[in-house]
Amino acid sequence: LPESGARCPIIFGSFNNLSKMNPGVIALWARVLNAVPGSRLMLKARQLADPDVGQRMRDAFAAHGVDPARLDFAARTASRDDHLALYGAVDIALDTLPYNGATTSCEALWMGTPVLTLAGDRSTARYGASLLAHAGCGDWVAGSPDEFVAIAAGLARIRPDRAALRDRVAASGLTDGARAARELEDAYEAMWRRWSEMP
Repeated sequence: LPESGARCPIIFGSFNNLSKMNPGVIALWARVLNAVPGSRLMLKARQLADPDVGQRMRDAFAAHGVDPARLDFAARTASRDDHLALYGAVDIALDTLPYNGATTSCEALWMGTPVLTLAGDRSTARYGASLLAHAGCGDWVAGSPDEFVAIAAGLARIRPDRAALRDRVAASGLTDGARAARELEDAYEAMWRRWSEMP
């Protein structure tokens, strides 16, 4: 794992598919960048292999007052290991909304990169909150856009320790497959009991 606090400036990032990058996401992330002077944003998505796509993304952030030079792009990596290693270049991962990341958020947490999410009002907008709760990182779940920006700025100041985060995730319910299976079995059993007791 990369050494915590080894870099300056703060690098925010997202490895989610660009189809999740709607105008609301861009506006919110621009607020984060504007709240943390000197910070940068790294986006990794296969679509960014197309220069026109990258330019449209730069233009979208520029419309919110973010210097396009503060954006860094990556497309495909040569291997899965290279993909995971790229999380070492990101200090704080930003979750998309209303369709949250799932695999990308789990990867980030496992690689010691904090994930910040904004809890929404539907299941796809609460994946992030659920993952973070199970990982013992519920304090990175925002309830409003203003809180999202405030948490991001706070994390940028303290730069959470990567090794400690991976240890926390490894010891959490998020990586406990046996526990998840037991809880699923218990849920099925409870549903069966309710159904069998119906008149």
